[in-house]
Amino acid sequence: TGAGGSIGSELCRQIARCHPAQLILLGHGENSIFAIHNELKQRSNVSTFQRSNVVPVIADTRDAARLEWVFATHQPELVFHAAAHKHVPLMEANVCEAIYNNVWGTRNLIRVSLANQVRHFVLISTDKAVNPVNVMGATKRVGELLTYQAAQKNDACFVAVRFGNVLGSRGSVLHTFRQQIASGQPVTVTHPDMTRYFMTIPEAVQLVLQSA
Repeated sequence: TGAGGSIGSELCRQIARCHPAQLILLGHGENSIFAIHNELKQRSNVSTFQRSNVVPVIADTRDAARLEWVFATHQPELVFHAAAHKHVPLMEANVCEAIYNNVWGTRNLIRVSLANQVRHFVLISTDKAVNPVNVMGATKRVGELLTYQAAQKNDACFVAVRFGNVLGSRGSVLHTFRQQIASGQPVTVTHPDMTRYFMTIPEAVQLVLQSA
């Protein structure tokens, strides 16, 4: 899920190199799914990965019926859940949407994964889920707890991976810092004692694949 996002699209690139029988690109935004689908099709011209093995699916994790159809049709063995709302200030202003997408969507995906005997499920979470102090972090923490509960109750390989700031990813604070520097504005920080940790997008995706 979230296959068109910065983490999701890199995840698709690295998974494609492993030559899976099929790779389902699920996302809500058609433009981002179109972009990563086309990229993978072009790359497949110079590898053994066949074009027909990459399947774009426009779907919203909040739509349980749609997810049930996708899983019944494609029967995925591994699920990487990268779809989420992650902009902290926006989620403070839109609490209902944060809960609906990050909690309800994750819950739907876990339920349909369990019902279809998914072997591995990886939730991509955030360091903001650690003792959360904002809505986004709290919703991701609930998603983690739902994942842990599924693992415990079903003896399944359901795990969560937390990231700090990922360089170049959508929503990364680095974009804000860069814009502030370019316009001659002061670089803002949340608190003088704030410490931020960074990794690159490929490094973050390697962490996800290792956890699976």
